[in-house]
Amino acid sequence: MPPTRIYADTSVYGGCFDPEFQAASRLFFDQVRQGRFRLVASPLVEEEIDGAPPRVVEHFRSLAAILEVIAVTPAARQLQRAYLDAGIVSERSAEDALHVALATIHACPILVSWNYKHIVHIEKGPRYNAVNMLRGLPAVAIAAPAEVVRYEEGL
Repeated sequence: MPPTRIYADTSVYGGCFDPEFQAASRLFFDQVRQGRFRLVASPLVEEEIDGAPPRVVEHFRSLAAILEVIAVTPAARQLQRAYLDAGIVSERSAEDALHVALATIHACPILVSWNYKHIVHIEKGPRYNAVNMLRGLPAVAIAAPAEVVRYEEGL
């Protein structure tokens, strides 16, 4: 069975260096390297990483050989606009909506993020997925890395 494709937004890479998110972020990337997950990113992640501290940039670059980079397509931009028009997030958070749109359009069943305000929020996920459903698109599971990693061996 192939590994699950997971879109990781920029916050997950930076989480490796934040005491609050470090353990789960590092475990997530360890499991990516072990082949449990297929890591997916986008030019949006690359652009945001370029403005990050050097150790975050280096960490991101260390994953280049196993990273699947997906394109920002017109379909993703249209879906982003649908999320904004639905009032899920404001124009100020348009990039957050684009992360979700990219994961959806490129058939990533899971998006991981530490952004609890605009992405990983109990009220946001169902709203993103309602827009997806109305457009005939698949649902995307939106979770924090701590929710997708395996903590016990053999499971």
